[in-house]
Amino acid sequence: MFDLGYFTRRVEGDSQTIPPSKIAVRLEDQQYWTYQDLHEKSNQYGHALNQLGVKKGDRVGILLYNCLEYIGLYFAIAKIGAIAVRLNFRLSSRELEYILNDSGAKVLCYHSELAPTIQEIYEKIPAEHFIHVGGARSECPNWAEPGTILEAGSTRTVEPDGITMKDPVMLMYTSGTTGLPKGSLWTHGNTFWFSAMQAMKWNYTGDEVAMTTGPLYHVGAMEDVALPVLLRGGTVHITKSKGFDINRVLTVITEHQVTDCFLFPFMIYEMLNSPHINSLQLESLKRIYTGGDPIMPKAIEELNERYPHIGLIQVYGLTEGTPIAASLDPEDNQTKHHTVGKPLPMTEIKIGDGDGQRLPNGSIGEILIKSPAVSMEYWNKPEATQDTFRDGWCRTGDLGMFDQDGFLSISGRKKDMIRSGGENVYAAEIEDLLYRHEAINEVSIIGVPDPKYIETVCAVVVKKTGADLTEQDIVDYLEGKLASYKRPRKVIFVDELPRTPSGKVQKFKLREQYSH
Repeated sequence: MFDLGYFTRRVEGDSQTIPPSKIAVRLEDQQYWTYQDLHEKSNQYGHALNQLGVKKGDRVGILLYNCLEYIGLYFAIAKIGAIAVRLNFRLSSRELEYILNDSGAKVLCYHSELAPTIQEIYEKIPAEHFIHVGGARSECPNWAEPGTILEAGSTRTVEPDGITMKDPVMLMYTSGTTGLPKGSLWTHGNTFWFSAMQAMKWNYTGDEVAMTTGPLYHVGAMEDVALPVLLRGGTVHITKSKGFDINRVLTVITEHQVTDCFLFPFMIYEMLNSPHINSLQLESLKRIYTGGDPIMPKAIEELNERYPHIGLIQVYGLTEGTPIAASLDPEDNQTKHHTVGKPLPMTEIKIGDGDGQRLPNGSIGEILIKSPAVSMEYWNKPEATQDTFRDGWCRTGDLGMFDQDGFLSISGRKKDMIRSGGENVYAAEIEDLLYRHEAINEVSIIGVPDPKYIETVCAVVVKKTGADLTEQDIVDYLEGKLASYKRPRKVIFVDELPRTPSGKVQKFKLREQYSH
């Protein structure tokens, strides 16, 4: 099991020990936990959850901003054999209500600032306990319990209760093409082997100091880079939630000798444009990992010119189908920057036709992935599971091809997904809500280019005859119903939508027309 045996033995005196006093995780350049702290805190939290009645297989919701407690709570859930439901704190009450009901979370640990969001739904979800983390005890509402309850447990080692690598450890909800999110179920084995795959690929030794810049509810901030570095006994810095500041990140990299950092493309652009960077050598930084969206060739050239000692690694993957399934090595950035590289160790990728049969190099088809990190299923979604996971392969819904040198390039998205600022946004979810507006006759959601977020959401709307509807009306209508990154930043009114003879909206025509 991830953490249960491995971490416990290594801090308690196995032959391959991590010094208990070594820093395991730090919040930027502020408070930190050593490996001994992490071990004891996760034991405390685990025993506290047991005392609340949480047992193997029960779901525990985590709705927290980035903090040390997040890491401790996740490890605690893993130790007792429960399942962590990692929740996006940007979601609305309505969106959280669906996920918490779908997962059947028995306990919800939420950040104190998010109490108003939970206040609206706490009577509509199955949770038996609400734990108010952060803030003063006096701020805890009468329907919740103070976060200090987590500190009440014993620090003695949590004994595993028959947990195996095949047991589930985490539920990560992804936006659904049908308008409803699906819970990707990860096992202890998925988590362990995905960490091992990265450690093998980049030869982690335990001397790494890594920095993750995304929210911990996201695989890109936890499973990517952070967990494998912890697995090898390195140190991980996590960024604060809200108010991302590239200059703050650069300061931490410099002062704490960060060796590995995950930066989304828009962060790299901010980095290269920051006046602060002119005074920095970033000598300790060996690798920058980036993914989610393609990075502009100009940025690659500038980064290589300014910092030739830093290797830029572009990665490709998805939550349910291996978060990093392929990567482009730094030495290939100049000639193969239009690709996402080659498969990671223990990973197989093929380009399939409509039946999943392998296509030759040079042919465009659906990308299918097989690895020990492919999710076991979608929670309570047998039909979606059958559609996506077949014979050990994950059908990604992405279109791509291998060139003659074996490098994978992404040709497009079979699923109608928008990537905005590192987040997945599915058109169907937004369209479903807008079709309920009394003044809207038809609507189509597309992604349009954005200088900062790569893509942003655009609503193309056909009003009902005689309706008085403005862009602001639509923005106001979606307030509180969707996370801010899902709400349209642009609204275009048209007389009709382009359609095929069979009646299907031709979104590619809308994207071509409004790409400017």
